Amino acid sequence: MQKNKPVKTAVFPVAGLGTRFLPATKAQPKEMLPIVDKPLIQYAVEEAYAAGVRHMIFVTGRNKRAIEDHFDTAYELESELEANQKLDLLALVRSLQPDDMNLSFVRQPRSLGLGHAVLCAEHLVGDEPFAVLLADDLMAGPAGGLPVLTQMVQAFERLGGSLLAVQEVPLDQVRRYGIVVGDPVDGPRNERVLKVRAMVEKPSPETAPSRMGVAGRYILAPGVFEQIRNQPRGVGGEIQLTDGIARLMRTQPVYALQYEGKRYDCGSKEGFLQATVELALKHPEVGEDFRRYLQGLKF
Repeated sequence: MQKNKPVKTAVFPVAGLGTRFLPATKAQPKEMLPIVDKPLIQYAVEEAYAAGVRHMIFVTGRNKRAIEDHFDTAYELESELEANQKLDLLALVRSLQPDDMNLSFVRQPRSLGLGHAVLCAEHLVGDEPFAVLLADDLMAGPAGGLPVLTQMVQAFERLGGSLLAVQEVPLDQVRRYGIVVGDPVDGPRNERVLKVRAMVEKPSPETAPSRMGVAGRYILAPGVFEQIRNQPRGVGGEIQLTDGIARLMRTQPVYALQYEGKRYDCGSKEGFLQATVELALKHPEVGEDFRRYLQGLKF
């Protein structure tokens, strides 16, 4: 793969059923659940756009129409806001899809795993490096620092190989993650990069090669598509993205970046509530009042 090639495309696998949030997700996508005043999928798209991505590909399923509608033009709403001189809200609504951002939608016809979802976007990605963002993982960069995907893009352009976002996880939680083990790579100050030697999907604590878990951000070489297409089914009988990346390592390097910032696992109720509280405290409109409200609670 050509070194320093820019990442202009991102894939968002959003076909999951969101069963952990039933009944809230019975009639709406889990990716449209709001954290304060923005749905999860918007946080992920904004992160990708800030990193220089301009083509957003959504791999959807049945009952996911609300995601497409969210980023589409709402003529009636815009006309109403304009007529009532609510220009700040009008600008906010129109900002969801900037003029230089392109959207594509493709269906995942069957729930066959994350690797299969990514493979569904192959014809739209083409022969270019691309990012994968899981909206369930809301990633917040450090205060005053770069968003997580921006950190990854900068490292990717220097390294020239596929790149995974990783974090150290508790031993009793390794079975929830793809786990990597690797060797440190020299780089800029404060950038913690490993060259991955091995990956395993959702190991038991007894067999995990490390506690370095893959978070929901990837930058991948297009060669991963061929690996996914030809691999056997893995854990849970699904086509795992981790397995495809592990096969890719046979022919080209794969790196892991210990990113700066915080990940909220919004696929779980606890993580969703944590993100809601912490982002609400930082919100410019409601943060101070909400802080006073919390301080007045008796626990």
